[in-house]
Amino acid sequence: MTLRGTNQGFGRPYNRRIVLESVRLHGPIARGDIAERVGLTVQTVSTIVRELEEQGYILSTREEPKGRGLPPTTLTINPDGGYAVGVHVTPLGIEAALINLDGDVIASVHREAAHATPDQGFELIGAQVSELMRLKPGGRMLGVGMVMPGPFGVDSMSFVGPTTMNGWQDVALRERLAEVTGLPAFLGTDVAAAALGEQLYGLGAGFSDYYYLYIGVGLGGTMVHDATVLRGAWGNASEIGHVPLVPDGEACPCGNRGCLERYLSLEALGRSKLSEADWVENIAPIFRNTVATIENLFDPETIVIGGLASAALLERLAGTVETLPNSVSARRDRTAPRLLVARGGQHSVLRGAAALAVSGVLSPRFGQMFTGERQGVRAPLPGKGIAA
Repeated sequence: MTLRGTNQGFGRPYNRRIVLESVRLHGPIARGDIAERVGLTVQTVSTIVRELEEQGYILSTREEPKGRGLPPTTLTINPDGGYAVGVHVTPLGIEAALINLDGDVIASVHREAAHATPDQGFELIGAQVSELMRLKPGGRMLGVGMVMPGPFGVDSMSFVGPTTMNGWQDVALRERLAEVTGLPAFLGTDVAAAALGEQLYGLGAGFSDYYYLYIGVGLGGTMVHDATVLRGAWGNASEIGHVPLVPDGEACPCGNRGCLERYLSLEALGRSKLSEADWVENIAPIFRNTVATIENLFDPETIVIGGLASAALLERLAGTVETLPNSVSARRDRTAPRLLVARGGQHSVLRGAAALAVSGVLSPRFGQMFTGERQGVRAPLPGKGIAA
């Protein structure tokens, strides 16, 4: 999968981000190779590269000549060219990480805070971000991205039940985040952030069309197509956790019965009082049907399973799909397994949250692809100034 440049009206900031991403993914790389990869002219790439070099985001090097002529200058990302903080707010606590421009996690901090109120949460976030920023006193802090569970803007589902943040509705989240951190602030959903983190730093870079299944306190997922998270009309596309797949099943806070996240989530594992192995054995048929349902709905190249679940638990779940039901993905010519365990680990959410800030600062349009904005229309979400 290759990100491509554009000649549309928002092209300049978008192309800037695409060139920077190409350097990060493929560096050291020459200007001509970037132009070929992203579909822009060498002149356009050279102009963008000059700006990025002057601003310290990328570095250029030239090998020693080995014969006649000078070897081409190659470009690499400058890891210390900028930093962003990713923040993940869950019903269990708040985690934050300082991440450099190359996606490396410099440090992370976690605070247990079960069902924190907004006042408690933002006090913790302010302290966490200050602690992390002190690690790079001379570094350029680009911004902070905060993500939290969805769905948003749905009366019967948003901010209700054990998997969501009670009391955070109608709070000016972006403004409060900017106030307590002193940084440009960006908001999103944890599922979209995890998919973005996996897209940029994990398995997702190898696929054009894949589904990211997020095992967290609840259950979420999103389809990624050509590096774009498909958001839907209101930013809540693919709310897989509230698909009522079990007839006459357990009551869900959303008002339905048999919703998937009542069976397949960390909250469900905790309620079961079972060991991980026994729990996985119990819910394996539901998990296999979930995989087949996703495949029939989205026809992905593969399903990438990740989230807050431990690597061991994800591997256990992946081990149950040796005998999957038939679906449109049961093809003889497929080259990837039908399900893969995410490579980015539990830091994918934080990397994705930080990437929202980097994208929002360096190229607003690129960031909008992951935050639900399109053609100047913002998806309606809870609170003032939040993007999903």
